[in-house]
Amino acid sequence: MAPVCRADRDRRSHESDDRYVHIPVTAVSPIAPPTRAQPLIVGAVALTVALWASAFVAIRYADRQLAPGALALGRLLVGSVALGLLVLARRERLPSRRELAGIVVCGVLWFGVYNVALNAAETRVDAGTAAMLVNVGPILIAIFAGFILREGFPSRLLTGCVVSFLGAVVIGIATSRHGLHGSLGAVLCVVAAFAYAGGVVAQKPVLRHVSPLTVTWLACMVGAVSCLPFAGALLHDIGHARGSTLAWTVYLGVGPTAIGFVTWAYALARTTAGRMGSTTYLVPPLALLFGWAFLAEVPPLMVLPGGALCLAGVALARTAGRLRRPASRRGRQAVT
Repeated sequence: MAPVCRADRDRRSHESDDRYVHIPVTAVSPIAPPTRAQPLIVGAVALTVALWASAFVAIRYADRQLAPGALALGRLLVGSVALGLLVLARRERLPSRRELAGIVVCGVLWFGVYNVALNAAETRVDAGTAAMLVNVGPILIAIFAGFILREGFPSRLLTGCVVSFLGAVVIGIATSRHGLHGSLGAVLCVVAAFAYAGGVVAQKPVLRHVSPLTVTWLACMVGAVSCLPFAGALLHDIGHARGSTLAWTVYLGVGPTAIGFVTWAYALARTTAGRMGSTTYLVPPLALLFGWAFLAEVPPLMVLPGGALCLAGVALARTAGRLRRPASRRGRQAVT
C-alpha cells in the first residue's frame, strides 16, 4: 500500500469536516423561535396588548376636544418624533427602495386609514359595537396571510380566531347601547378592519430585512403624511383644547403608537402574521378592565364569558404552526 502523505490526509480530513459544517444544527425557524427568545416575544406581545388596550381609555378623553382626523395626525406626529430620535441615536440602517413599498402600504393603511376610520366610527357607534366590528381584522389577517404570504390555513389558527371573534361579539353585544343603528359608523369600522389587516400583511415581509424600529418609524411618518389634510383641524382644536387633552394625545403618540407598534413589529418578525393577529383579541377584555379601573365603568356580567372565549381562542390560535420538538443532536447530524 502506498504511503499517504500528510497533505492528502489533511485534505481528506477537511472534506470530512465540511460534511458537518453546513448542517443547520441551530437554525432558527420564524414559526418556532429558540426557547430563550420566547420570553422576549411573550413580553413584547403582552406590552403591545396592554398599550393598545390603554389607547381606548386615552381616546375617550382626547376625542372629546379633538376631531377624529386631528387626533390621528397628532398622535402620529408625536410618534414620528419619538421614534425618529431613537432611530438617530441607534443609527439604524435605512431600507432599500424595494422594501419601501411595503412600508408605504403599511403606513397608509394601518397608521393612516385605520386610525382616522376608527376615530370617526367611535363618534357614531359606541365602543362595544366598534370593538365587535373591528375584530374582524384578525380573521382577515389569517386569510390574507394564508393566500398572500403563503402561511397556509392551520386549523387551530382558524378555529382560535373564530372562538375569539365570538367572544368579541359577546363583549360587543354586552357593551353596545345602540347596536348598528349608525350605518356609517359600522361601515367605517369594517374599513378600519380591512386597513388593519392589509397593513399587517404588508409589514410582515419587510421585517425580514429591516429592523422593527425602522419599519415602525417610517410607517408612522407615512401615516402622518397621509393625515396632513387634517392639519388645519389639528391646529384649530389644539388652540381650544385643555392641557389634559394634549397630555393624552402625547401619551397616544409615545405609548400605543411608538412603543406599542415597535414591540408588535418585534414579535411579528418572529412568528406568523396569522398567529400574531389573533393575540389582538386580548385587547377588548383588557380595555374593559382599564375602563373599569380608570373610568369607573363597570362592565356587565355578560362580558365575563366573552372575555373567557377571547382568552381561549388566543390560546388555541397560538398553538397553531408550532414545530415538533427537535430530534437529538446526534440524529440531526446524521442528516445530509
